[in-house]
Amino acid sequence: MDSYEDYVDYRWPAALVVAALATRLLTRTRFWTNPLRTRLWTDPLLRAVMGLLILSVPVCVFVTPPMIVWVNQTTGVPNLAAPWVYTLLTIFSTACLLLVLVWQLGAERARPAVRWVIAVYAAVVVALWVLFVLADTPVERVRDFDTYYANTPYARELIVLYLLAHAVAGMVTSGLIGIWLFSGRYEVRGWLRGGLVLLGICYVLNLAFDALKLTAIVARWTGHDLDWLSTKAAPTVGASSVVLGSLGFLLPHVGEDLKDRWKARAAYRRLEPLHRTLTEAGALVGFSSTRRADVYLALAHRDTRIRDSILKLAPHLDAALWDSAREETFRHGVAGEDADGIASAVVLLAALDARSTSSPRDDALAPQKLLGALHLIADALRRHPSTIEKVRRRCVTSTGSTSTS
Repeated sequence: MDSYEDYVDYRWPAALVVAALATRLLTRTRFWTNPLRTRLWTDPLLRAVMGLLILSVPVCVFVTPPMIVWVNQTTGVPNLAAPWVYTLLTIFSTACLLLVLVWQLGAERARPAVRWVIAVYAAVVVALWVLFVLADTPVERVRDFDTYYANTPYARELIVLYLLAHAVAGMVTSGLIGIWLFSGRYEVRGWLRGGLVLLGICYVLNLAFDALKLTAIVARWTGHDLDWLSTKAAPTVGASSVVLGSLGFLLPHVGEDLKDRWKARAAYRRLEPLHRTLTEAGALVGFSSTRRADVYLALAHRDTRIRDSILKLAPHLDAALWDSAREETFRHGVAGEDADGIASAVVLLAALDARSTSSPRDDALAPQKLLGALHLIADALRRHPSTIEKVRRRCVTSTGSTSTS
């Protein structure tokens, strides 16, 4: 009996992929205000990944027995769902192969191979439908079409063709991934390596799926019954491969976005000491952003306010004080970028004091000196407050540039 009460529901993997994609793009990354949105419209490779993920949804949905029954009943053709599902699987495996080719070689280098693959697999799809038209398959088989018609002329060729096409695409794709990961010709690290590892596991499972199906079919040819390999074991393996494959293609892009967000958040927090100093001195220009602002917008807003504030202080920046403050930091055992940050912080603090008591300087320090060292100033305010104060008192007293606070 061709029952499907205990079938593996591929809609759950599809729902998982869609939920993860939607949550990541629309909620956690604030998609409409995020650089990932911009890359989606400008990066052909990222668009291809999204297209592949979208394609995985109908693949997962239409391979389920309820949808197979619906297709057969809607069209009025027994088993029409079989070539339809085989076509979806063939197109999906081809799309995966093409994406890996372009991903690895680049669009231009991969163009000849892409054209060849498309031509071959388009012919396979046409052949699938021609074989189905020629085959005599009057009895609807929801779960075991592969094994039930394993000895039927033309249906037999139809089944073997789709499995071989799927297996070949899987073997070529897994080979490309293996070369990418282990040949030493490519530098693969981070999120990309993680995505490729998931894809490698996915294609091992794909080949296992094909092997299980073919084993069950060959068993039918030899008069044995191993249908459970095709109806129970293979669908479980296939569902797992769909999830891993989708995540493997998505991980490098989402991972890079997470990395960018982490860097933006770190930069935002790194500027906090400088932001707080200007705020407490009443010298911060503009309005504060809301706490709910996207991290990229919040960073841009904070950076812009700080820069505008320093530009406003530009007439009071003491060039001589910067030189003497940097020399003084050496006496405190500080050198390199830390010395630049401390010297810049001393000049900034002196300018904050001088803005209301002194007239603009004729020999003012170019504000670009401080604008190019915002993070160094913020680090100095956080890590070396006592050194800044000592250097400031000594240098301001010796140069007489401004009164000490």
